[in-house]
Amino acid sequence: MRFRGLDLNLLVIFEALMDTRSVTRAGERLGMTQPAASAALRRLREYFGDDILVVVGKRMHPTPFAEMLLPEIQLSLQGVERAIGTPAIFDPARSTRRFKIVASDYIMVAVLVPLAEKLAKIAPNIQFEVLQPNEDSVPALESGKIDLLITPGPYTAAWHPSELLFEERQVVVGWKHNPIFEQGLTEDAFFAAGHVTVAFGTSRTPAFADSQLQRSARHRKVEIVVASFASAPWFLLGTPRLAVLHERLARAMIPMFDLTYAPVPFEFPAMREMIQFHEARASDQGLLWLREQLIEAAHAS
Repeated sequence: MRFRGLDLNLLVIFEALMDTRSVTRAGERLGMTQPAASAALRRLREYFGDDILVVVGKRMHPTPFAEMLLPEIQLSLQGVERAIGTPAIFDPARSTRRFKIVASDYIMVAVLVPLAEKLAKIAPNIQFEVLQPNEDSVPALESGKIDLLITPGPYTAAWHPSELLFEERQVVVGWKHNPIFEQGLTEDAFFAAGHVTVAFGTSRTPAFADSQLQRSARHRKVEIVVASFASAPWFLLGTPRLAVLHERLARAMIPMFDLTYAPVPFEFPAMREMIQFHEARASDQGLLWLREQLIEAAHAS
């Protein structure tokens, strides 16, 4: 099928070429031979009057024009996919849809585990794929590789819609027998103690509380940095270290670990956990249903 002289199949090949940066791998992904993929790249170059991909050293890199074109083509392909693949009516009791969600292990404990228990009864064939947040989370939302991004407000993409999931107080967590809690946690004692912090992805993006504390005029002694909230308790047990974590997570950890928690001993903002989705999928009936279920689960826990 052609549109203004362009074979629309080439748009699918264009996206694969941009994602793989390889003619061979793009062909393999789409079930094409290497010569056929090379021919498709040649036709794209001829149509757009641009090299699209150029060889630099031993690797292929997109041209500035191709980088500019990519989000527009991705948006168009996502629209086509939705039009042909999404039923007009979403029936959770019968749906076998697989939802891809980026969320921290904290959200898994606080919201997704109780939600999965509920949905096992009312939507037994729904599937979840939960991915840890990293520097590629927003690009994955942009490209349609994930359905929802659950993240604190400061980490949302301003150009896509989001809605409040819940607000959460941050608390200071530590070993139950740490004398700092018996003495009464003070601001000076907090900053004098060693700390465990959480950072995500290869770029080491700090968790909400740690990001807020980095802006503080007072310096913390960070002794341990972990890649997930679930790792933090192991570095608190039997030590004088502290960590600032979400209150729901702290409550969930206490039955499994010999921990306790106290309020942050100075003014500290509440975290606003948001659900973000692509603007082009605002009317997706399945995602509307899932967002409602997430909010209900968050407020029930």
